[in-house]
Amino acid sequence: MKNKYFLLLIALIVMVFWTLACGQKKAEPTGEIGTKAADFSLINLIGKEVTLNQFRDKVVLLNFWATWCGPCKMEIPDFIKIYDKHQKDGLEIVGITVSSGSAASIRQFVEKFGINYTVLTGDEKYLKDLTVKYGGIRGIPTTFLIDKKGIIQKKWVGARAERIFMKEIDKYISN
Repeated sequence: MKNKYFLLLIALIVMVFWTLACGQKKAEPTGEIGTKAADFSLINLIGKEVTLNQFRDKVVLLNFWATWCGPCKMEIPDFIKIYDKHQKDGLEIVGITVSSGSAASIRQFVEKFGINYTVLTGDEKYLKDLTVKYGGIRGIPTTFLIDKKGIIQKKWVGARAERIFMKEIDKYISN
């Protein structure tokens, strides 16, 4: 008799957990390959608001970086070359600075390095929330390749050379 009640109790517990689990909405994956890139509203270095949606119908190389980051600095010359060569083909490069200080100090850095692509900054809390929307940026630089439809196609953590980026970019700017 005790075994019968015990089995009934186990079955009831399983049914309760099953019902609760099935009733939960699954969180949408964020920042993953194949998912829609999260929109944002940040400020460029002249104080103008810029959103990801402004680059609709373009291929976007979205780079999370910092002015104090050595590997980030190593990528800058390649990004400049890539942008010079492929902006006319519908490529945009957007650098989002994290933990890099004021817009004025970032602007000085950009001028010193001759950065020719869009550089954005914002409030530290907003930037932190944005990194979460992109899957939690755990290291910088972290770069996303976003296609013309706004879908993340590739993610790189750490510095990469021009040829590595172009191997993937070419697949999307030629379409």
